[in-house]
This record gives sequence, structure tokens and C-alpha cells, in this order.
Amino acid sequence: MAVEICIIYDKVRFEEKALYDKALEKGLKAKIVDGKNITVSTESKRSDLALVDVVLQRSVSHYRGLYLTACLEFLDYPVINRFHTAETCGNKLVTSLVLAKNKIPTPKTQMAFSAESAIEVIRKTGLPIVLKPIVGSWGRGVFPLRDDETASMIVEMREENDSPLARIYYLQELIDRPPRDVRCIVVGDRVVTAIYRYSAENEWRTNVARGGKAELAPITGELEDLALRAAKAVGGGIVGVDLMEDKNHGLVVHEVNNTVEFRGASTVSVNDIPGAMIDYAVSLLKK
Repeated sequence: MAVEICIIYDKVRFEEKALYDKALEKGLKAKIVDGKNITVSTESKRSDLALVDVVLQRSVSHYRGLYLTACLEFLDYPVINRFHTAETCGNKLVTSLVLAKNKIPTPKTQMAFSAESAIEVIRKTGLPIVLKPIVGSWGRGVFPLRDDETASMIVEMREENDSPLARIYYLQELIDRPPRDVRCIVVGDRVVTAIYRYSAENEWRTNVARGGKAELAPITGELEDLALRAAKAVGGGIVGVDLMEDKNHGLVVHEVNNTVEFRGASTVSVNDIPGAMIDYAVSLLKK
């Protein structure tokens, strides 16, 4: 019988369509299911997914995807990525701690847990410095603090935010780098592709979602080693490892993405990114 893959989404994007089409192309059964419609009970070992062999978790919402993954693992579905990986990658603070513990070079990062402590860190460290939300994507809520007035205003704004996460301050050094970063898409123990992501005009963030452009990057031995070590540190699976080229210290890993987007990478990659992901999902069933 053909393997059946379930792709869970809460917003259908290029990536989910590409994965679904690739699964069918490879002769597999595939279904694409809206995670918002799934219900799970502790009293049953069944769910709305019925009998599928493996699940690709592709929810855009971090919390929906994370806790839905926990429920599906309770029902003994193999899920990519696992709860542990999703939980680690979804929180920048936890990711930084894990990377540092595994001696993977990262930007210098400091955490504070009150507005007063955050201002003290900024005062002692000096400007510029980058303030990031510990949960979030696409560069939202990321601020380069370049002067005291702006720093005080942004911290004050965070204090007025209703979310308790807004009062956890994640402050990272502003890396002296070219106007780009490097994204490696890691599938299992392989770097499938690497791209440079260039900032859009009048934008310092390199996210493709913010108009950045992609260009194929060479997979050097150093880049491959760092990307694979970072992926392993967070729990493995299918992840996007983002690195910056520090002019003084070389490559540093600043983020690892759980539900990695690959639309931009697909426009320049010579490798079949969704195909590698589908093959990896099937390979898990043979172990």
C-alpha cells in the first residue's frame, strides 16, 4: 500500500501546495487538512485525520502548530517536526540557550525580565543593539535601537503590551555584516540548499516576506558543519538555519526556523526542496 502523508495547514501557501503536489508526483497518497478543524480527545486514540502514516506540520500559527503537534504525538502519529523541535525553534530565547550550550557561534545575546533591567543592559552594553520578541516570525517586532530616546520609547511600548511575553527582553548585538544573511534548509542530516537573503531597499531585515531577494549561496564545509550542528542541537527534522557573516568573527547562527518557508529558495535552488522533504518523511517510516 502507498504511504499516506497528511499536510496540516492553517493558511495554504506556496510551500503546502508544493509539498502536496510533490507527494502525488512520487506516487504517494496525500491529504491536506486545515488544523483549525481538527479535534482531539484524551479518551480516544482516533482523530479527524483517520489513518495516515506521517504528518507534516505546516501551521503558520506557532502556538496552534505546537499544541496540535503535542496532541498528534499523543495519538502516536509521527509528526515532522516533533514537539521538542517546534518548542525550541519557536522561542528565540530557548534557541539561543541551546545553541550556546552546544558551542555553536551565535550573536552575543542578553535577556532581561523587566523594563528597568532591559534599560540597564542597554546602558551597559551600549548602542546599537537589537530588541526582538522571543516568539514571532517574518521580522515582526524586531527593532534596531540606535539611540537612547528610541530605546526608552520601545521598552515603554513593550511594557504597555498585554502579552506577558512582551515583558521578556531579548537583546542581541547588531552584527557588522553585509546587507544579507544566509539561510540553509536542512532536511534530516543534509543541507538541501543554501541561499543569500538580501535586504530590500530601505530595509535592514533580510526576510523574503519583507521584500528581500534570494540568491544561491555556496555550501562550504564551514557552512554545512554549522547548519547541521544547529539543526541537531534543536532536535533535528526539517529546519531552516539562518546565519550571518560577522566581519570580525565569521559565521554566526542567529535563528533556527521550525516550519521553514522555501518559496524564495525554490526560485534559485538547483535541488528539489519539497522532494527532499517528502523523501525524508517517508524515510522515517522505514526506521
